[in-house]
Amino acid sequence: MLKASSLYIVIIISFIIALICSSLIAAAYFYRLNYQKKFRSDKLQNNLESGINLLLSESETPYRETEKVNLFNNDADSVITGKLPWGVFDIGTVRAFIQQDTLQKSFMIAKNIDSANWMALYLIDEDRPLSVSGQTLIRGNVRIPKAGIRAAYVDGKAYKGDPKFVDGHIYNSEREIPAFGKQRLEQLNNAFSDTSRSSPFPIGDSLVKNSFFKPTLLLKTDGKSVIKNMEIKDNIVLYADTTLYIDSTARLDHIMIFARSVVFGQGFKGNCQVFARDSVVVGKGSVFTYPSCIGLLPEPGRKTGISPKLSIGEATRFEGIVFYYEKEKPTIPTIISFGKKDKITGQIYVQGTVSLKDSVEISGSITCQKFLYQSNSSSYENFLINTRISAKALSPYYLTSDLLPVTGRKKKILLWLERN
Repeated sequence: MLKASSLYIVIIISFIIALICSSLIAAAYFYRLNYQKKFRSDKLQNNLESGINLLLSESETPYRETEKVNLFNNDADSVITGKLPWGVFDIGTVRAFIQQDTLQKSFMIAKNIDSANWMALYLIDEDRPLSVSGQTLIRGNVRIPKAGIRAAYVDGKAYKGDPKFVDGHIYNSEREIPAFGKQRLEQLNNAFSDTSRSSPFPIGDSLVKNSFFKPTLLLKTDGKSVIKNMEIKDNIVLYADTTLYIDSTARLDHIMIFARSVVFGQGFKGNCQVFARDSVVVGKGSVFTYPSCIGLLPEPGRKTGISPKLSIGEATRFEGIVFYYEKEKPTIPTIISFGKKDKITGQIYVQGTVSLKDSVEISGSITCQKFLYQSNSSSYENFLINTRISAKALSPYYLTSDLLPVTGRKKKILLWLERN
């Protein structure tokens, strides 16, 4: 007869075996659960990337808020994509989903530079040479009048730069600047009047934010408005029928502004796209981070009279695009002015006259009809004084807008906005 203790041993061994088996079953269950979760996550990520690539394809995707796309002709692999014009760029949104699991990203879309036509300087030919003085530096290819480039002595400053004048190839320019992109111009002009769905501006709020996965929030200010002590972010468009003043205490991120006139207070810091009919004035010491844009677009068919104005205060750092366009040539020339020691990284594209004060630095390119230098006693046309223009100083990763003619075909992600 077996001893009673043997029964206890059998029970203990059985318990241990059962414990091991249940552990193995539990481990297999959780492994399968994690595997399915990882598989679903990878599938979502792959579908998300496919949706992004679809928006970045060279074929022109139509603008629409959202569209459901079946990838690989399979309902299980579906994404919701969206694309809307956002100033001089586009916004893309992609949402991939499987049951309750969702991955989504929003991003800004731009285009690469057409390197074959990229110029550090494009000055149209009005039968006058370009004159340089002081420590003026031009690096990169240029298109200038057939009259060429020469050294000049201005305000006690002789030319002290490279004897070749230009570190790059010199080509002859035409009598008109290359044309702006018609579709983008039309979108911008139409946007000034797109206020039917706008809401009153929320006075007193410290934060106004709207996701790019939601419909665009249109806000309209009344009268002469001042924005201060608040943050406005993402998918928001501000409208103003008169002058909109933005104080240095305001923080703007990725929003757009369409107004009659806009004034930025001294020391403003932010990121935005600003479009005005009459004027834009930027206070000194301001900082606009990439990718910002300031555009002066006088109303088509306006009566000639007071000239539109775009003025960038001294010691301002601007990263992005500054442009001026007017279909009809104005009676009074429009002057776009940059202050002393301004640093511009990006592109200046002006269908008019550019006034550059002493010691302006441009890392990128500038295109205009003529230059104007004003000293205390005199004015000089097509003179550059202590100006540094360098296409080579611009980042190789810089992306531009199809508003400008030096745009390549390839679309790329300029900036990630939201992701989860």
